Order: sequence, then C-alpha cells, then structure tokens
Amino acid sequence: MSQSKHSIWVFADYRNYFQNRVTLQLLAKANDLATGMDAEVCAVVFGHETDEYVAEYIAHGAQKVLLVEHPSLNRYSVEKFTVLMEKLAGDHQPTTILIGATSFGREFAPRVAKRLGTGLTADCIGLEITSEGHLLQIAPSFGGNLIAEIITPDHRPQMATVRPGTFQELPHDNTRRGEIVRIPLPKKIPADRLRLVAYERRIDHDQRLEEAKIVVCGGRGMRSKLKFRKLFELAQLLSGEVGATRPIVYAGWADDGALVGQAGKHIKPRILFSFGISGAIQHTAATTDADFIIAVNKNPNATMMKMADVAVLADANQVCSALIKGLKERIQAKSDYSE
Repeated sequence: MSQSKHSIWVFADYRNYFQNRVTLQLLAKANDLATGMDAEVCAVVFGHETDEYVAEYIAHGAQKVLLVEHPSLNRYSVEKFTVLMEKLAGDHQPTTILIGATSFGREFAPRVAKRLGTGLTADCIGLEITSEGHLLQIAPSFGGNLIAEIITPDHRPQMATVRPGTFQELPHDNTRRGEIVRIPLPKKIPADRLRLVAYERRIDHDQRLEEAKIVVCGGRGMRSKLKFRKLFELAQLLSGEVGATRPIVYAGWADDGALVGQAGKHIKPRILFSFGISGAIQHTAATTDADFIIAVNKNPNATMMKMADVAVLADANQVCSALIKGLKERIQAKSDYSE
C-alpha cells in the first residue's frame, strides 16, 4: 500500500463489539474524510487475543491496524491506555484521532488530548473537511441551543469524540485488505494503581435507542407524565424504544438517555412515531435519517407533520391509547386462534 501523507486514527473499542457499533461508524466516516485529505484510515487496537476484531475492522474499512497486544491490556485501564496512546501518537504523528463518545471515550479522550497538547471537540454530531484541509468538528453547545463549528488550525492531531449513531457503518466486506502493524508493549507503561477484583457487564438499555428499528417519540403534546408513560407500553407492543424531546427530559417525564436531538441521541429507525412533537430544529436534526415517519399532532403546521410520511391530525394521547388497544386486541386474537 502506498504511503499516505496523513493518517486518520480511529480508536477501536471492541469490548462490546456486537452491540456498540460506534467504532465501525467512525471507520466509515474516516474513509469519507480521507478522500479529501489524501489520508489513510487506521484503527488503533489495544488488548489481548484480538485477531477476530482486527479482521472485522479491516472488513469495515480500516486500511491499517496499529495493534498492541499484551495480557496486561486485556482489561481497560485509563492510565495505561492514555500513556500508550500518547506514545503511539508521538511516534507516528497522526493528523486526526477519532474516539466514540461513550462513557469510556469521554474518560479517555480528554486525557489523551491533554498529554498531546492539542484540542478536543466532544460529542460531535458531524465532521467535514474545510477547503484549507482542517477537520471541521460540528457539535452542539449551550445546551443544544446552538451548533458550533470548530477547527484546530495550529495543533495536531485534531481530536474529536463522536456520538454513537451519528454515522452509518460501511457494509462488511471480507475482500478488503489492510496492513497489520504489531507493536510491542513499551517498557515504560505505568502499573495499575487500582486492582480489578471482578466485573460484570451491565446491559445499558439506553444505548439501544440509536440502533432501534422502531422508535416511539413523544413531546409536550402528550400533556402529562402519566400520559407520556403510555408511550412505553406502545413501544413494548411494537418491540421498539422510547425517545423524548428536551422539554420532556427536563420535566422529568423521561430519563436523559431517551433524549433525541442535537444534545442527545441521533436515531435512524425504520419507523419513527412522533406523538405531540412540534419539531424544533434541535430535535428534527437528529431524526432526518428515519426511513418512515408517522406524526400525530393537533397542529397541522407543526414541522414534524410536514416532515412526516403519514400525518395524523388528532390528539396524540387519544391516538396512542387507540393504538395500544388495537394492538392488544390483535395479539389476543392471535392467541385465541392458536389455541
């Protein structure tokens, strides 16, 4: 493979590979960015016995994999991983480093940026290349009221964390070929100051929202917390997930993890139900990738009604209740027939 002037690194967090797709999404975006930068796309992997994941990253667009394997890297250590990333970046001088804005990434990335003496834009919802060749990092600010466009003109690498679900991963392609560079663990790596006695993987229900095929999303048109809770029953009947607008989250009707918008989750379901949502830009910007939108609102001029494939001019609460009733009757009828 020909040597490229620039390199875009994607830190590969494979610990929950089959559910957490953000690394694959970043590899896809890195390929898109690389065309405007004359750059190679490189996955950076720290761990032990990771050949299966390395092959997956190449199949999803990594042209090169920098692999540091050692039994001591089998479990995540923020101190050890930070020093290791600093050492590799110092040796190889990447132009850009992208990291998923997961709980891990939000802990890891700022430490790396500090050690490398560069800037970091957190929770990006977009990445582009400027005419000058800088990475344009697009992120919500002031609680999602504004969208900031940030560049790092003087320092390298350019660093950003990106929200899961922001980009679409490339299809798996076993014919793709990539270079694997195996790097020995440096000797001067700090010992862990904490000893991990045991751990248990917790299934994070909130993380499913970005990958859900059906999302039932509600706004102030549901009128009360009690009525909003009906959306959870509807979502369960549809095998979907529940999303919410910012006023709903602020009012305590739904958890922070349900927030759909520039300051929350970016979703791309096959079917999006929108109940009582007017359609502020902070919300609609995160729903444009939905394949099919069904909006229910009393206001025919609401933005969500104009965006919808099917717009129902009615009370959101009443329509939700009718759908729940109809689905339950259908399920019961099937049960009676099978008996």
